[in-house]
Amino acid sequence: MGKGLRVIESFSDEQPRQTATEAARRTGLTRTAARRYLVSLVHYGYAATDGKHYWLLPAVLRLGRSYLESARLPRLAQPFLQRLSMQIGETANLGVLDGHEIVYLSRSNSPRVLSIGFHAGARLPAHVVSPGYAILSTFDEAALEVWIAAHDFAKFTPQTIAAAEGFRAAVEATRRLGYAFVDQYIDAGLCGLAVPLTDRRARCVGAISTTFQAQAWPREAALTRLLPALQDAAGAIRAVL
Repeated sequence: MGKGLRVIESFSDEQPRQTATEAARRTGLTRTAARRYLVSLVHYGYAATDGKHYWLLPAVLRLGRSYLESARLPRLAQPFLQRLSMQIGETANLGVLDGHEIVYLSRSNSPRVLSIGFHAGARLPAHVVSPGYAILSTFDEAALEVWIAAHDFAKFTPQTIAAAEGFRAAVEATRRLGYAFVDQYIDAGLCGLAVPLTDRRARCVGAISTTFQAQAWPREAALTRLLPALQDAAGAIRAVL
């Protein structure tokens, strides 16, 4: 099963269609093994093929949806996120770190007609969204150095922190302050605010965050009006973990 999942993970934005040979190269499997798993994916309706290339079908989303619907953390957090969203008038999210990406597990839409934020299941590089800084601020120095050394600091906007030194300093600042504020790191005009989410044993299990327009919430206003609500929500969730 593990090797089959590696084949699924080998598909990406850069390579949405691939041959058995390409899948083998990306997964470290033999061509025969990669083709066997690809054929199985086709058989069960998770992929399609034209006889040479393979590509994933929407049915593969059921795998992630099963986790989101069964996992305890998103279910526990959802009512608190809903209350937070109504309180601040913006989208509220629960995110976790998966390797070098933030995965958004749960979202509560804002009362606005047009809400801003990331849907459940979205994955983004950790260095461009506030939950990444919030979660990594709970790492010890050794673990943080290992993570930074292996990370690809791609630049999304002129404001993106795309150097290891700057990122390390930003994480250390987050650790001191207890919150992360990102200013247009992923998209012009969008800011993010996040606080670490810890359980009753003080172990970090994710981050509570919100994404908003920079024009609507200048930094000081966001820290004055939004941050206390995020901190209260994290504290309330902590009590039930």
